[in-house]
Amino acid sequence: MSEHAYQIEVKSDFLEKITRASPTQALAEFVWNALDADATEVVVHVEFNPLGAMSAIEIADNGTGMPFSEAPELFTSLGGSWKRPGAVTKKQGRQLHGQDGRGRFKAFALGRVAEWDVTYDAGKELFSYKVTMFANSMREVRIADETPAPAGSRPGVVVRISELHKNYQALTAESDVQELTELLALYLTDYKDIRVQIAGAPLDPGKFIASRSSVSLADIIDESKNYEARLEIIEWRSATQRALYLCTEKGFPLLEVERRFHVGSFQFSAYLRSPYVTKMQSEGALELAEMNPAVVPAIDEAQQRIKSYFLERAAKEARSVVDTWKDENIYPYEGEARTNVEQVERKVFDIVAVNVAHYLPDFAAQQPKNKAWHLRSLRLAIEKSPEELQLILGEVLNLPKRRQEELAELLRDVSLSSIIGAAKVVADRLRLIEGLGTILFDDGTKQRLKERSQLHRIIAENCWLFGEEFNLSVDDRSLTEVLRKHRKLLGDDVAIDEPVKHISKDRGVIDLMLSRAMRRHRANGLTHLIVELKAPKVKVDKDAVTQIEEYAISVMKDERFKSITTTWNFWVISDDYGDYAAHRMKKDSGGQIHEDGNSSIYVKTWAQVIDENRARLQFFQEKLEYQADKGASLKHLQEHYAKYLEGVIEDEATENEAAAVTAKAK
Repeated sequence: MSEHAYQIEVKSDFLEKITRASPTQALAEFVWNALDADATEVVVHVEFNPLGAMSAIEIADNGTGMPFSEAPELFTSLGGSWKRPGAVTKKQGRQLHGQDGRGRFKAFALGRVAEWDVTYDAGKELFSYKVTMFANSMREVRIADETPAPAGSRPGVVVRISELHKNYQALTAESDVQELTELLALYLTDYKDIRVQIAGAPLDPGKFIASRSSVSLADIIDESKNYEARLEIIEWRSATQRALYLCTEKGFPLLEVERRFHVGSFQFSAYLRSPYVTKMQSEGALELAEMNPAVVPAIDEAQQRIKSYFLERAAKEARSVVDTWKDENIYPYEGEARTNVEQVERKVFDIVAVNVAHYLPDFAAQQPKNKAWHLRSLRLAIEKSPEELQLILGEVLNLPKRRQEELAELLRDVSLSSIIGAAKVVADRLRLIEGLGTILFDDGTKQRLKERSQLHRIIAENCWLFGEEFNLSVDDRSLTEVLRKHRKLLGDDVAIDEPVKHISKDRGVIDLMLSRAMRRHRANGLTHLIVELKAPKVKVDKDAVTQIEEYAISVMKDERFKSITTTWNFWVISDDYGDYAAHRMKKDSGGQIHEDGNSSIYVKTWAQVIDENRARLQFFQEKLEYQADKGASLKHLQEHYAKYLEGVIEDEATENEAAAVTAKAK
């Protein structure tokens, strides 16, 4: 039997890009391919070696297969597929999912070798052939000659992926069955004759779906053309990622939207269906959907509808409890709500009150008089400070069971006040970073920000910006004070009876000296960071570089500073630097312009410092699900550093108001 090799006409880096996917997403692509071939049965089988490790994954279907004559074109073409938008499957007329031939490359997200055993009906008899691809040569497809199919064969395709990248035990877990069900839910509920099975477990949306709802959205408008949009919400019985998918009008999920949903303990998937999504897919613009001005309003509306839907769901669940309170005459409101505002207020109260009652085990057993007092107090608290109360109760009392267990475990070792305090430190630092970025880079504020009396004072109170290991040793002092502090840290018996001699002037004043002590077997392992701050409107160029070099030379020439166990780093920082500073920087050195023994000199920008801090805090930011916006960050600066920012942020607000008035007048 001979074999023929065909080249895929596309760049390798593009192929590598389209192979990226999670294990479940990769499996979903092969299920879709099977369904596009009119399969009514798709079985995902996992093979294990004698040691119990996963050795291969097979996806078998009973579809129509592919005629041998069409295989070279189908496997070597990306784009231009027969699966055009709006097309249907050849035999059963079902809506197609794929359309540009990318799905098969998802095999290499799982393993290094992919083989397709294809059987198709040639009219009078069945024929079989094999297609093989390798991860290290994805541009090449090997197609073996066809032969008559063995007796008892049926049309279809068996895809076998071997030499797996790792042991994908998670593919047999219930969570992956759930995720695959979410991706296929709309399709499987529309076509009830289809059976999909993974690792012996059938995908049954009815088993997982608690409820299903649909609502129309405003049309998506692009180039004066309207595209219908509809939102479907499926509520699940088990935990999910709570995702919003952009789908074709037939309900094929093509892209998960990056949005967060705070809807209590409800578990759901939402599907925004529109022919405009199909259009974006056909034009290769789907990955940029969240930047598309025509799509963003639809996503925003969908997010708001989801929030409103689950607010109503929570209120509905609370009504039965509330009705009981009304019968007992302990409900703190009289009569019916007369306005929309009163209706919303009561919905919020009902949800919060029911949760409070649920988490207070003795509430139901209390006397009606006591319960009435609790409910009246709760109503008063909500009316007095609704934002804070709803935030606390929503995020604490509505915690899912798993989160409750995690919190309980954590509280065995750490106090709740410590947890809150740690979270506040991270949030405050994120706000400070964002606020600093605003006043340092905004054209208006950076012109007004003074170096020594404003910027210097804020930075001196936040030395963590340069690293958690540094402590402030000297703030705005002469070089002689730097030496005194150095001697104190070392503990050496060095007499400071003469000032440090600056090489070009009588007295040199440094802005900040930060010290890190490496206390091992001796007390003199130190790293000093000398920081010279420049106002953001001042570029670091020849004068500033010369200034920091003179500080360094003055220190290094003084015999009292010399110690082989002490490292000296000198930084000069501003928003930007000029041509002279750029010329002095060593390539790929992080701004280093000089290195000599145990001393180094750097030119740094605030953008570098802020980006480094964002990177350090990114993990905590993601876990806290916290985003510091400009308004909150400037408010944080005003509240904590008002004495240093007089005439900076306030003037900025005044200018904005004046600009708005001028624009309105025009």
